[in-house]
Amino acid sequence: MGKNPVVTNLNETQPEIYFAKLNQLYNQLNAVSNESEQYHLFEKAITVLMNEKLVLPIRNLEKQQIAYVKLGDAPNDIFLTTLQQYTAVTEIKEENLERLNEQLNPFSTVIIGYHSSNTNSNSLSFSAEELKIIKTLAQNHVVVLDVFASPSILTSLKDLSSLEAVVVSYQNSNVAQIVSAELLFGAISSQGKLLIHLSSDFHENFGLTTEKLDVLGFSTPENVGMKTEVLSKIEGIAQKAMDKKMTPGMQILVARKGKVIYQKAFGFHSYQNDLKVSNSDIYDLASLTKIIATLPNVMQQYDQKKLTMETTLDSLLPVFKNTNKKDITFKELLSHYARLQAWYPFYKNTIDRKGNPKEAYYRKVGDANFSIKIADNLYLRTDYQDNIMKIIAESKLLPQRVYKYSDFTFMILKAYLEHATGKRLDILSAENFFQPMGLNNSMYNPIEKINKNRIVPTEVDTYFRHQIVQGYVHDLGAAMQGGIGGHAGLFSNSMDVAKMMQLYLQKGSYGGKRFFSEQTFDEFNNCYYCSHGNRRGIGFDKPQLGDSGPTCGCASMTSFGHTGFTGTMAWADPEKEIVYVFLSNRTFPNEAENKLSKENIREDIQSIIYEAIDASIDDK
Repeated sequence: MGKNPVVTNLNETQPEIYFAKLNQLYNQLNAVSNESEQYHLFEKAITVLMNEKLVLPIRNLEKQQIAYVKLGDAPNDIFLTTLQQYTAVTEIKEENLERLNEQLNPFSTVIIGYHSSNTNSNSLSFSAEELKIIKTLAQNHVVVLDVFASPSILTSLKDLSSLEAVVVSYQNSNVAQIVSAELLFGAISSQGKLLIHLSSDFHENFGLTTEKLDVLGFSTPENVGMKTEVLSKIEGIAQKAMDKKMTPGMQILVARKGKVIYQKAFGFHSYQNDLKVSNSDIYDLASLTKIIATLPNVMQQYDQKKLTMETTLDSLLPVFKNTNKKDITFKELLSHYARLQAWYPFYKNTIDRKGNPKEAYYRKVGDANFSIKIADNLYLRTDYQDNIMKIIAESKLLPQRVYKYSDFTFMILKAYLEHATGKRLDILSAENFFQPMGLNNSMYNPIEKINKNRIVPTEVDTYFRHQIVQGYVHDLGAAMQGGIGGHAGLFSNSMDVAKMMQLYLQKGSYGGKRFFSEQTFDEFNNCYYCSHGNRRGIGFDKPQLGDSGPTCGCASMTSFGHTGFTGTMAWADPEKEIVYVFLSNRTFPNEAENKLSKENIREDIQSIIYEAIDASIDDK
């Protein structure tokens, strides 16, 4: 391709046959009412004309600040929402070009989407104002121009040399917008070829191929061997849970074979029906924190040979030297087979008989000595952190070696990670996983970072904090660690959780990056004590060995995941290539009755997912 690619005036230079071919494509796209087939057609049709310096697919998300600017007269909601499923993408709306250019200064990449309601018109052209915007932004920023219209519109642009990437998506339909966003971030590779001759640089049958990355994409159930009709039964169970006040609302996501095929939000933030749940809202993950934040960092330490399955606790942390826990091995610790107590009510040492915080431990205004914020206007003594590990180190061991789930395990692992790396767990998780994987909705202490209306509340606390707990971690042990626990504290949405579960399904690889080795994943996903009646893997929960347990009983024994006290679940099955995420706030307004668990809501939904697998397709 020449250094200064240009397009010519088709109306003057090109024969009508090219328009006939283009119209044939549009007729084909318009004729297909089946959504599954639409995905296939757009995956083959969307065409990349320019990709300077291989800016597509967009990767290295931790180094990117991405903005989106809309042009045209048609809706762009689906495109923008799908882009934001991959990483943080900020829409900038500003009519004044000078101010628009200034507002885009902090961004490394600008995606310009041209959305036209008249997508198949061969006489379509950019307005003078739109041409000016494209030209000005391209001179000052790395720009990806995505045209949801006929490629003939590019003839009005003339010189494309200042653009880094040009994509022709042909139509402004919902599926076109989803598939185009997938292409920009590498969930699919580009296959499309031009049906018309634009210039010597962009001739008929021209189209660049982009790299496909191992990131989650989007499709229909039928395209991954599942049945939409069966999956629709999930809604009935979700409604039952809300009608019986098991939870005010929830997010449910199902992915298969690397494609999200079911992603819905149900209900409200509370029973006051004040705010509807959206897919971008975030929930307190509770114990899902263990496998979404803490465990992957531990796996990296293991992968780097900084510990082994036989590493003892006294060599992980000095506080355990000369204690009854010094000889506990890493394998025993993460298998919940180390004779540790299940938990300890740390907060009870700091409140009076009426449940009010003692003055010796708390202040309403924070300072250097009372810096641990655990709720609005409530700060814990800074030095209490040391007490937590001291209590764990001095706690009694269970008399017999049996499987006993314990929060101590991941509280210890948090302390180990911070001791070994010199970084706080929230910073470590963000740098090592959340930022490079585009988990921009995953964070500790979200009340300090995002709009409160996006955070689903977890409890009306009448026994300790005496306020609605929203944006602060529900778990009291994590709260007393400033909201940053190894066992709890992380907030997220279903899509971000699914990305991490997909990383595990892909045994340590995501977005073209390897985070830990396949061997490390296999060793962590092994049940070392199954013969002793302990179903646990290394940090992962595994399917039940008997009649009751965390799954529907239909998941394979190679599957893995975890559940959370606030009403959460994440589970992945390598044999069926399934990821299932369920997030709720069943603890709101209080945790008195765990009807969500007693009535097997999460498990019944999981059963439907397996029922939806089309055996006639799956066995091929």
